[in-house]
Formats: sequence, C-alpha cells, structure tokens
Amino acid sequence: MVDRGCCNGNGGTCSKLHVYDWLDDVINIANPIDLVEVRFKNTRKDFFRNLNNLKLDPGDIVAVEANPGHDIGIVTMTGDLVMEQMKKHKVTLINGEIRKIYRKAKQADIDKWKEAIALEHQTMIRSRQFAIELNLNMKIGDVEYQGDKTKAIFYYLADDRVDFRQLIKVLADTFRIRVEMKQIGARQEAGRIGGIGPCGREICCASWISNFVSVNTNSARYQDISLNPQKLAGQCGKLKCCLNFELDTYIDAQKDFPPTNIHLEAENANYQYQKSDIFKRLYYYSQIGDQSATFIAVPVDRVKEIIRQNQKGKRVARLIQDFEIKPVIEKMGFEAGSERDTLTRFDEPKSSGNKKRGNNNRRRKFKPKS
Repeated sequence: MVDRGCCNGNGGTCSKLHVYDWLDDVINIANPIDLVEVRFKNTRKDFFRNLNNLKLDPGDIVAVEANPGHDIGIVTMTGDLVMEQMKKHKVTLINGEIRKIYRKAKQADIDKWKEAIALEHQTMIRSRQFAIELNLNMKIGDVEYQGDKTKAIFYYLADDRVDFRQLIKVLADTFRIRVEMKQIGARQEAGRIGGIGPCGREICCASWISNFVSVNTNSARYQDISLNPQKLAGQCGKLKCCLNFELDTYIDAQKDFPPTNIHLEAENANYQYQKSDIFKRLYYYSQIGDQSATFIAVPVDRVKEIIRQNQKGKRVARLIQDFEIKPVIEKMGFEAGSERDTLTRFDEPKSSGNKKRGNNNRRRKFKPKS
C-alpha cells in the first residue's frame, strides 16, 4: 500500500515527523484525552477529536473531517502528549471546534485515496504548463489531492507576489476540483526533494528539520567563517541551516572578548588584529606596516590588559610576557637496540640489492616443465 504520509510523497523517510510518545504507557483514567494527531503529505499535520471513541493506534489510516468532504490521513499520536503538540502547531477550527475523525478508513476509502495519489504527478506537470502560458513568475513544486478527490492543494514557490486568480479558474475548470494555493519557501522545497550536503550526509531539512529558523550572515561572523556566498549557501540557495547549530556556543565563548578594531600599542611598534581562535582564546596580531605577515598569538586576557594600559596612556614593553611564550619542544629521537626501529628509518634511502639479486637469478637453473 502507498504510504501517503511520507515527507516528500515519493517514498522518503518520515523520521523527522516522528515524535516519541513518552506517555504511551501512562493511562489517564481521570481525564482521558480524545485528541489525535494525524499526518498528511508534505510535513502537514493536523489535530482531530475522536468523538466516536475509536480504538486508534499510530499507523492507522483514518477518514477525517475536511472542508468540504473528508480526507484520509495516518494516525501519528494519541493520548495526553497531543496537547503538548498542539502548542507547537496551529489547530484548524470549524466554528470554533476541532475537526473530528469519522471512522477508520474502509477499503473503498483507501482505493479512492490511491486513485487521488496517482493523479498528483500528472496534475503538477499540467499546472506548470498553465502557469507558463499565463506568464506567471512562479513554480508549482507539488500537488496534494484530498482523500475524496474533491479538492487539491497546489504548493508553489515565488520570489514576489503572484496574481494567480486566472490560474485558479483554469485549474478548477480543467480538473473539476476545488483549488487551494499554498506558498512554500526554498528550504521546504529542498527538504521535499532531498539531497546530499557538503558534509557527505543527507541534508538536514530532508532528514530531521521540520521547523525552519531564519539564518543570517551574523551567524557566520560570530563563528569567524569567511563570508563566501558559494560556501555558505545550501542546495536551496539560502544560507545553510547548520550555521545556527553551534552559534550559541560561539556567542557564549566570546562574551568577554575585547573589540577587534582597537590597535595595540607597544614600545617598539603598534599592532593590528588579524584573526582569532575562539575556543583557544587567542587573538592574532601583526605589526602595522610589516609585510612579512608574521602573526603573534596573544591570549585574550593579555589583550584586555594591554588595552587598559593603552587607555591610560601607557605602552607595554612587549605583547606577550615571558611566561606566556610556549616553549619549543625539541625533536626527540627513538632509542632502540637496532637501527631499523628508529623514527627516521624511512627518511634515508637504502642501497638497492637488485644487481646482486639479478646475478643470483642468472645463476639459477630452471628445470623444463614435463
């Protein structure tokens, strides 16, 4: 049977939509919850009320109330944890009430549901042709038919606002359905298609991210990443979502860092900031006017001390104090009983014994094969 609940509609994984029900084994006898979470296509979830007290388990296919008619979805969660999920998702209401579950899907409902799924790809291709003929600057990325084939949701991408009123009339007349247009972003489109990221793993929006957080270039600046658009952009053309993953750690590590636009004044010269190693708490400075590109690593605490001294009108003798200079570790040799165990045994070329072996080979006599 076709799993319509898949994230991308073509058999992809839905692990990112799964929620672990840690209250599954807790029975609420005093105040039972009749709310059910149901999953549809393209990460769409909704919440319904089980007024008929049906025995539902995750994975059951149910017929639910829609506007108009009914829709087919897959149960993903029941019980008390649904109330917590409702705080994160917008609940669709009809006259101020939550929609209800009609019944478990019958075989006739499932057959009609499969017929609706089979129409989606062809409908998407034709709708793209209609959009091109009407000169609309938009891309229809996917189509989702309602379970009873009376309505379809057209997911589209557009950079600017699009007047698609004429397109809706053409789609409604052609397919004899009610049409709903829903705009999605480039991130949602990339998550629907999927792919492999530069890290070598499946892109996060296709594997586990369901709620997108805005990403800006400040995330790269805080992490001292080069502002190269080609490296910072993902497959969707937007900034990579992973730029936010470690951002809080970098921000916490730099809370007491001094500003980088202040020159350090020493007795011999002035120094300007070049780069930093955030987690080692090091600033790298170079002498102003020095073309040798020699960087001096200065601890952050020492930088703050130098800035305080300069603000008082004093110049420091040197950027780094004697106890802060790291000692040079001498190259240690490996002492062993034989020369073949030394660490440098591969550096020295060995004399070749091919000549000697060649003479021995000429002395050998081979018996002919019988």
